[in-house]
Amino acid sequence: MEYLSLLGVLVIVVGFALGLDTVAVVVIAALVTALVSGIDFVSFLRILGKGFMDNRMVSLFFLTLPTIGILERHGLKKAAVNLIKKMKNLTPGRIFDIYLAIRELAGVFGISLQGHVQFIAPLINPMAQAAGKVNGELTPLEVDQIKGRAAANENFGNFFAQNLFVASSSVLLIASTMKSLGHPVSTSGVALYTVPVAVISYILCLFYNHNFDKKLKQKGKK
Repeated sequence: MEYLSLLGVLVIVVGFALGLDTVAVVVIAALVTALVSGIDFVSFLRILGKGFMDNRMVSLFFLTLPTIGILERHGLKKAAVNLIKKMKNLTPGRIFDIYLAIRELAGVFGISLQGHVQFIAPLINPMAQAAGKVNGELTPLEVDQIKGRAAANENFGNFFAQNLFVASSSVLLIASTMKSLGHPVSTSGVALYTVPVAVISYILCLFYNHNFDKKLKQKGKK
C-alpha cells in the first residue's frame, strides 16, 4: 500500500507528457498523494495554505518588475552605455572591470541587466575586442578567449551579487526556506552578509582581468 503514495509522481509524469498546465498538475498530484496517504481533503487544504503563506514573500519580487521597466524606459541602459563609451585608454580587462562594477551596483538596486543577451553579446564583447586590437589583430583563439572572459565576468557579477537586493527572489526564497526550517533570518541580513562576498569576488576579478590584459599584451609584442 505504501507504493500508492507514489501515484502523485505518476500524475506529474502523465500531466507533463500531455502538456497540461504545470500548476494544475502539481496541485492534483499533491491532492492524489494526500488522499492515498490518508490525509483528508480539509487537512490537505490546510497544509497547502500553510505552505503558501510561509513562502508568500517569494512572489514579492514581481513588484520590482514595474520599477525596473520605468527605469529602463527613462534611459538607464543608454546612460550606462554612454558612460562606458566615453572611457578612454581601455583594455579588454578594464572594460570587464567597469562592467562588473556596474553589474554589481545594479544588483544592489535589484536591476537586472539581462547580461548575456542585452549587454555582453551586443556591447561588452565587441568593445573588448576593439580594445584588444590596439596591439594588433586578434587571432581566432584570442577572440574566443575575449568572448569567454566577457561571459565569465557576467556570470561572476550575477552569481556573487544577486543577493545584494533585499527584495530579490533569491533572498526572499532563502529567508522563507530558513524560516520554514526553524532558522529565521531577515532579508536585510542575507543582503548584508552578501556584501563582503561581492567585494571579495570583485577584487579577485580585478586580478583575473589584469592578468588577462597582461597575457594579451605580451602576445601582441611577439
